[in-house]
Order: sequence, then C-alpha cells, then structure tokens
Amino acid sequence: MAKKKSANIKLVLNQLVSDVFEKNSNQVLNYKQVSAKLNLNDQESRETILEILKEGKGAGIYLEPEKGKFKLKDLQNFIIGRVDMTADGSAYIVPEDEFEKDVFVAPRKLKNALHGDTVKAYVFAKKSGRKNDGEVIEIIKRAKSDFTGVIKISDRFAFVIADDKKMMHDIFVPLADILGAKNGQRVLVSLTDWPEGAKNPIGVVKHVLGDQGENNTEMNAILAQYGFPLSFPPQVEKEANAIPEEIPADEIAKRKDFRKVLTFTIDPADAKDFDDAISYQKLANGNHEIGVHIADVSHYVIQGTELDKEAYSRATSVYLVDRVIPMLPERLSNGVCSLRPHEDKLCFAAVFELDEQANIVNEWYGRTVIHSDRRFSYEEAQEVIETKVGDYAKEIEKLNELAYILRDRKFKNGAISFESTEVKFKLDESGKPIGVYVKERKDAHKLIEDYMLLANRKVAEYVAKKVKGEKKLTFVYRVHDSPNMETLNTFATFASRFGYKINTKSDKEIAKSLNYLMADVEGKKEQNILTSLAIRSMAKAIYTTKKTSHYGLAFEYYTHFTSPIRRYPDVMAHRLLQTYLDGEKSADAEFYEVASAHSSAMEKRAAEAERASIKYKQAEYLENNIGSVYKGIISGVTEWGMYVEIEENKCEGMIRLRDISDDFYVLDEKNYCIVGQRKKKKYQLGDEVMIRVKKVDLSKRQIDFTLIPD
Repeated sequence: MAKKKSANIKLVLNQLVSDVFEKNSNQVLNYKQVSAKLNLNDQESRETILEILKEGKGAGIYLEPEKGKFKLKDLQNFIIGRVDMTADGSAYIVPEDEFEKDVFVAPRKLKNALHGDTVKAYVFAKKSGRKNDGEVIEIIKRAKSDFTGVIKISDRFAFVIADDKKMMHDIFVPLADILGAKNGQRVLVSLTDWPEGAKNPIGVVKHVLGDQGENNTEMNAILAQYGFPLSFPPQVEKEANAIPEEIPADEIAKRKDFRKVLTFTIDPADAKDFDDAISYQKLANGNHEIGVHIADVSHYVIQGTELDKEAYSRATSVYLVDRVIPMLPERLSNGVCSLRPHEDKLCFAAVFELDEQANIVNEWYGRTVIHSDRRFSYEEAQEVIETKVGDYAKEIEKLNELAYILRDRKFKNGAISFESTEVKFKLDESGKPIGVYVKERKDAHKLIEDYMLLANRKVAEYVAKKVKGEKKLTFVYRVHDSPNMETLNTFATFASRFGYKINTKSDKEIAKSLNYLMADVEGKKEQNILTSLAIRSMAKAIYTTKKTSHYGLAFEYYTHFTSPIRRYPDVMAHRLLQTYLDGEKSADAEFYEVASAHSSAMEKRAAEAERASIKYKQAEYLENNIGSVYKGIISGVTEWGMYVEIEENKCEGMIRLRDISDDFYVLDEKNYCIVGQRKKKKYQLGDEVMIRVKKVDLSKRQIDFTLIPD
C-alpha cells in the first residue's frame, strides 16, 4: 500500500513540475506550498513527499537544504559527467554523453565535488552571450578519497596540504587521527566526512610516509598520490607463498617439452622478472624454428582468487626511477614465474617456422616447459651481435638477420618508428641522482621487440580468424586509432618550420613521411620535441574487445600476450587463448570490455606516476646546480610561461613570462610561440635559448629557469 501511495505521489509531483514549468522555470516552492498544491495534508503523505524530495526522486525536484526550500528543475536540463577542476577553483563538468557540451560550474556551486568525481549537475537556461553554466546537485561517485600531502600540526588540530594541485581544500585531521605523524612530514590521508556547510573535509592519516626530501618518502608519496598500494594485503602474500616452485611431473606431461632446445632470455642488466624467452633451432629442411615463450602466469594466478583480484586491481607494474612496484608479489614476479636461467619453467608459447625470407611456414600456440640455457643482458647480446663472438653467436646472428627482415617489412607496410629519448639517472646509495644519461636502443633491444611483436600480432590474428562470420570470439586487443587530422595538420605545419615535410594524403603516406622525419631528426637538438609532438598528434593505444587495427604498427590484428608478469591484459589474453584452444565457447564480452577499460586507465595512471618520479629526480639533480647556465630548447609554451629542456641532461623547467623583463609577452597558441607586444620578438617551440637555473621546489617537483638574453 505504502509503495502504491509513493508511486501516486511521484506521478502528482511530475504533473506539478510540468504545470509550474509552463509558467516559470525558476520557481522555488517551500514545503507548505508543495503540500497545498498537491492537496495532500495527512502526515503520512507529507512524510512521503519529504522523503521523495530529499532523495531527488521527484522528477526534476531536489531539496536545497541550506534554504529549506524545494527548487523545481527540468529533468532534461540535468547531465551526468566528470569534474575537471581549473586552477581558480571553478570546474567544468565533462558529460558522459560525448555530444553534450562541457558545463561551467563556479566554485560556490560545486557542492564539495572534487576533481575527477562523477556528478549530477543542473544546467541553467542559457542567456545570450553566456557560457554553458550549471551547478552540482549530487556527487554520484568520488574519484578518490586518499590524498598525499604535508601535515601541519598545531595545539588543537592538524591539517594536510594536499600534493594534488587540483585538490583545492586543506584536509582537517583531528589530533587523535594523525597516527603519530610529526609536523611537516609527508602523509597519506583518507577523507572520512565533509559536514554540510563546512569549508574543509575531515580525514584520518592512513600512513606516515616520512620526512620530506628522503628518497623513500618521495617515491612512496608518488605511488600513493596515483593510487598504487605500497604493499600487498596479507591474504595475497599468503596465497603467493603457498604456490610451490617445483613443477609436478604430470603438469610437464601435458605440455610441449622444449627443455632440450636452445633457449635464452635478453633483458636489462638490473631486471629480476624475466617474462619472455626465445628458443631457436635450425630444422632439417633448412628453415628456422623460433619459439616465443612467455611466463605462464595464468597457470598460477587462478581467476577469482585474492591473488587474481589484487593483480586485476593494480592491472600493471609501475616503473619509477629507482624501483619497480610489481603487479604480482615478488614470490611470483621474481621467483616462480620468472624465466630464470638453468631452471625448468612453465610457459605459454607462440612457435613459428620461418624460411630464409622470414615468411611464416608454420605456427603453433600452446603451453610449454622450458629450461633457459643463458641469461643475456642487452649489453652482452649487443656485444655478441657486433663482434660475432661469444655464447650462441651463430644462433643470435641468424635471429638478428631474420628480425631485420621482419622490421623492414613492418615499416614497408606502414608502421611508424617512434624513437623517443629515454632518460636514465645514475643514483648513489641513498637514491640521489649523481648523473643523467640517455638510454640507447640498439639491435639487441630491437631483436627482442621484433619477435614479441610477431607473437602479439599472430596470437591476435589466430583468435580473430578462428571463427568465421559475424559471431567472433571475445578477445582482448591492443588497438590504436588513426590520428586526428586536425591535430596532425597542426603538427605538420610546425615540423615544416624545421624543414620537414609531412604528407597527409593517406595513412601510408603519413607513416612514410613520419618515418623519414624520425630518421632525419635522430641525434639533432629538436629530436625530443618533434618526437613527443608527433606522438601527441597520434591517438592513444587502448585495450578493448572491439577489434580494430593498430595504426602505429600497421597491424590489422594486435594484442598484448608477452608480458603477463607486469600487465593484466596479457593474463586475460592467455586465459582466453587457452579457452579457445580447448574448443570452448566465446567468453563474456561485457566482462572483458570492463576489464580492458580498467587496464587502459591504470596503464595511463602508471605512466603519470613514472613521469612524476622522473620530474622529481630531475629537480633533485638540478637542486645542486642552482645558478648554473645551460643551453636548452623550448619544449612547450603556455599563457604563463615557456618550458625549456636542457640539451645536455634533458631536465625540463619553466621560464615564467613575468620574469622576462625586456617586453610584455603573450601566448600565440596557433603558432606555438610567445610574442613580445612592443618589439614583436618571438620565442618559438624548438628555438635554442640559454638559461640559468633559478629555483627548485622539490615538494612540487618544479624547476624554474631565468632566460639569459641574446
């Protein structure tokens, strides 16, 4: 009966909304007026109305608690979207519906919404000349509740100043909840409440990260800031530790045995998690059998276990300057699953028979057992390639020769060669940077990459073509869309200033001219700028069950199969491939699409954490060089300053426009430059300038330069 009455009242409320809107779309009614208009005066009805209004269930009506009134709103003027905060405390709501326009919300109308939150917002009737304005009426989902920051403690209370520049409010912490933190230490704080009408949220300290400026403190702060856990839950460690290292004989019997075939790994010198190995043997018919053997993580990490849930949640390993935060506990990542030399290991493999022209004659996919004969570092393998002397020199030479053919074919088919500069730091025992160098990619790196690409491409193709017709098997693909032509044309115009021509007539011509550009700029001062701008003009690669091609690699089919120790999508690819090898039906597409989207988001977050750790180390390195003069190249321009990358060490800092005293400079966004208003002097992206290191703020990971005039 109560449900029926509530439903009837909702109908009447809906009618009231439409009646009132015909007369006045901004009418505000108090409770008595609503009751009278509805002609429902009994106590039970009044309580039902109040409940409906408070819950926002009356169509288009919600309660403004601070005024004690009900404001009628048209349902069509509500949007659901994500909060994008600006530097002044206002925000834009980016709607879920991509065809809707962003809605501007003033600070006082945000109703405690924070950056990234999913909210329901009301869009005001647009007046001429005004932007799309609105106000937040409901926070549907918080983007995050944990923040890192510096704690300030007084006699009566404490508060945390968040590191996140888009967190506009200090977080109040009762003294009982500071977890023994000392004034000025860096902490991780969790929001617990935000009382109505209060300016600041309330939180509790979850973790004392340590003293500012200490290497461990700062690296852990970066991890916590981007939402990566600092340790594994006890139950996850318990499950990992219960997995035996010894492989049962009956498991070996189920697999293709490669233990007598030459197998080795090539990895960075300091690597501990070896998730790919190459096997090689020359066949009697003169062809070459090359096996790409990948750690069989899905054999050990069973779907639905605590271990699996934690791996899914993390979705990726995180590579900071001085450490790796693994997706899997060390017992697995560095032990049971890692393809260490001279140990039997379980793998999932893609095995190819190639002729002398690197054409695929035969292919096989399935589970293997291997015994790695040798662990090479990239440097050791490179020495063998260059000198043709050393362990397995003949075999490595042949593998390199075939890899060259695969690589050339890939570029002829339209793949793009992005060779961006990778900066590495030399650290002392305490983690302080004492040197910076640029990592070189040589044939040994490319050899491994070419065989991993081959496996990824062919596994994706095998699954995609296994079932003919429209009802394709569900799989996790790695896709990369064509570039946005407007963005690409802007980049082409900029590149032309350096004398480089980008042909945008077709995908193949774009790829061809970008490859010429990448080859031409190698080693030149503008390499980093042009490469990073070219990458920015491309679409971002993502994981999805919806198969499209990989534009950057020019592959019609592509997946990630070769790194399951450090990427969850690869674990999913292994599970799905085995399902289809066993002849089972297609997996739930919706489940894998959600998991793919989560993995893409976590990959992006891990990349941001990695960049933050590099910025911190760059700032730390230049802290001891304040006053030093360097030659740099302008790497970015904004309305408040220009970024300059030092040519010698690739450290990037900012020259603020207010600090350039010879003129008043403004941004010319279209032409990537800043222009002096009186003398018309231009500072353009890619220009060489001399700078002096002015100031370093380690806590903000910021470097300030001053410009040395010509």
